Amino acid sequence: MKLHFYKYHGTGNDFILIDNRDLQMGNLKAKQIKYLCDRNFGIGADGLMLLNKHKEFDFEMDYYNSDGSGGTMCGNGGRCIVAFAKKLGVIQDKTQFVASDGLHEAFINESGEVRLKMIDVEKIEQKQDHYFIDTGSPHHIVFDDKIAELNVFEQGKTIRYSQEYNKEGTNVNFVQVKDEGIEIRTYERGVENETLACGTGAVASAISYYDKYKPDSQNIRVKVLGGELQVSFVESENKYSDVFLTGPAKFVFEGQIEI
Repeated sequence: MKLHFYKYHGTGNDFILIDNRDLQMGNLKAKQIKYLCDRNFGIGADGLMLLNKHKEFDFEMDYYNSDGSGGTMCGNGGRCIVAFAKKLGVIQDKTQFVASDGLHEAFINESGEVRLKMIDVEKIEQKQDHYFIDTGSPHHIVFDDKIAELNVFEQGKTIRYSQEYNKEGTNVNFVQVKDEGIEIRTYERGVENETLACGTGAVASAISYYDKYKPDSQNIRVKVLGGELQVSFVESENKYSDVFLTGPAKFVFEGQIEI
């Protein structure tokens, strides 16, 4: 069977997108997803998304990790699927859609950047040497003064598979404070490697930074390996609402592949 696909990236976090409004791809198997995301034998991507119809909202986002496992929320993926929906003519410059963690809304500005509303964050766990925050996906956050020197793959993998997180595991973010905001590197669960960006990780890192250092602004610049994101929110009594992730969502190419 030939599959028509589209490739997008958000600050280097790349995804395969499939228009599944006709439900043709409803039964993709884990091994097929793993093959499609393979960078040597397939298309190559950090994840795969199906754009499905929804009765009440513009569409449904069905996300899978590159290892074939079902994913939790993906912030950069969410921004890319919004840009994809516009390309298909499903939406114009604003949308409401459903993902694994519930309802989201998003806006596309004149430069093509996507501003995606994330879930509210009401629980922040501050441990002895790290934070843990769920922003639609679980994130372990460590502050470090020299993240460029870290072996993110080895250290991230150790934490991801540690006894603290059991079988479910976690994403791991290493955060360095900069004058203009923060810089992060992320080991992603499901990709099982460092990625060039992680949207939910950017949100979790920005919130932990605000909680720890109390900067003047609630609009945080987040530098990732693949570019730059903006995270904004409203904080009240350690609860974070109106959380938005803003950044580019770029179409790369489209094509067909035999599966």
